[in-house]
Amino acid sequence: MSDHKALILDETRKYHLDQQGDGRFVPGVTPIWPSGAVLDADDRAALVEAALDLTIAAGDRAQRFESRFAKLLKRRKAHLTNSGSSANLLALTALTSHVLGDRRLRPGDEVITVAAGFPTTVNPIVQNGLVPVFVDIDLGIYNTTAQRVADAIGPKTRAIMIAHALGNPFEVAEIAQLAKDHDLFFVEDNCDAVGSTYQGQLTGTFGDLTTVSFYPAHHLTMGEGGCVLTSNLKLHRVVESLRDWGRDCWCEPGKSNTCLKRFDHQMGRLPAGYDHKYIFSHVGYNLKATDLQAALGLTQLDKLDGFVEARRRNWRRLREGLDGVPYLRLPEPTPGSDPSWFGFIISVDPEAPFSRAALVDFLEERKIGTRRLFAGNLTRQPAYLDVPHRVVGDLANSDFVTEHTFWVGIYPGLTEEMIDYIASSVREFAGSSR
Repeated sequence: MSDHKALILDETRKYHLDQQGDGRFVPGVTPIWPSGAVLDADDRAALVEAALDLTIAAGDRAQRFESRFAKLLKRRKAHLTNSGSSANLLALTALTSHVLGDRRLRPGDEVITVAAGFPTTVNPIVQNGLVPVFVDIDLGIYNTTAQRVADAIGPKTRAIMIAHALGNPFEVAEIAQLAKDHDLFFVEDNCDAVGSTYQGQLTGTFGDLTTVSFYPAHHLTMGEGGCVLTSNLKLHRVVESLRDWGRDCWCEPGKSNTCLKRFDHQMGRLPAGYDHKYIFSHVGYNLKATDLQAALGLTQLDKLDGFVEARRRNWRRLREGLDGVPYLRLPEPTPGSDPSWFGFIISVDPEAPFSRAALVDFLEERKIGTRRLFAGNLTRQPAYLDVPHRVVGDLANSDFVTEHTFWVGIYPGLTEEMIDYIASSVREFAGSSR
C-alpha cells in the first residue's frame, strides 16, 4: 500500500469517529429503528479503499467474498448478486433450465410456499409461470410445518421454496427430507436467518439452493446485495449463467480463455469457433454485485459472530422484559432451533381491550419503529388477487397476523437502554388499557 493511500485511509477512520456524535439515548426523542446496518471505521475505510482502486465492477473482492461465504455456509459455490430478491429470482429460475432435462420446472408446475411472508420469496414462482401453493403458519413461531408441506404435495408439485421467518428456522431438516423423498427441488430462503441453526446445523445448508440478502436490514450488509449458494455443480453453472447475461462462458469479467477453448465451441446454430464469451445458453440477466459492495461485505463478515450474539442477547432481554404482559402473544423459537433473530414479533389478542393499531401508534409516537410481518397473507394483497394459485388448508393464522401482528427491532445497533425502553413502553400501554 502506498503512503498516500495509507494516509487517506487513516484520515477516513478519523473522519468516521468524528461523525459518531455522543451516542446518548434520549427516550422518546432518539429513534429506535426496527432494523439497520451497524457500520464502523473499518467498513468506511474498506469502501474508500475500493473506490481509490477504482474497482467499479465485480472483481477480486467479490470473488474473495464468495469464497469465504461459501465456506461459512458449507456450500461449494456462492454467487454474489445485486439484491436478495435477485438471488431468489436466480435460484428459482435456475430450476427451469434445460440443463436439468426432464427434472426442469415448466409453466404450470406447482411450488409450495408460505402465505405469510415477503413477496420476493413468491414472486419468482409467478414470474416463471409456475403456480404457488400456499400453506399456513403456526402462531408463536410464525413458520409453517413439515406436516402442512406434506399435506400440500400433489401430482403437479415440483419444488418447495420457503423463508425462515424473522430469523426463526422452520422445520427445515424435515422439509428437506420431504423434498428428497418426493424428488422435489428445495430452495431455502435464508435472507432473514444467517447464523441461525436447526438441530445444530446452520440454516442455509439444507436446500438444493440457498439465498441470502445483504440489504441494510439484514445480518450482514453491502448496502444492496444478495447471494445464491449451492453444492450442486450443475445448478452452480446455471445460476452463474443466468446472473451473467445468460452467457455460456465462465471467464470472470476482464479475463479471457480460461477454458483454453475460447474459439473451439459450436453451439446452437452458430458457426463453429464462435467466440465463447458471446455464446448465450440461457435467457439471463445482469444481476452481479460490484467490488465496492463486496469490500463492505468482507469487513462485515469479520463481525458476523458478534452481530449474531447481539441479536440473540437483545431478543432474550426483550422477551424477559415483556414476559407476563397481558393480551400479548410473544414469540418462541422453533423447537430444536437457535435463531439468529431478525426482529421481535408481537401479536395482540383479539379479545384485548386495545388493538394492534393502537399499540403501534403509541410506540411510533415514542419513536419506537415497528413493522408488519411483511405482506401478511399474500393472497389478500392486490398484486396477487388474479394470480393463479392453490391453497391447502385454511389460512386462518396468516389472516390473524395480517390483522394482529407486528414486530420491533433487536438488531445490534440497539443498546440495552433502548431495549428496556421498548419493553417499558409496551408494559405501560398494556397496563393503562385494562
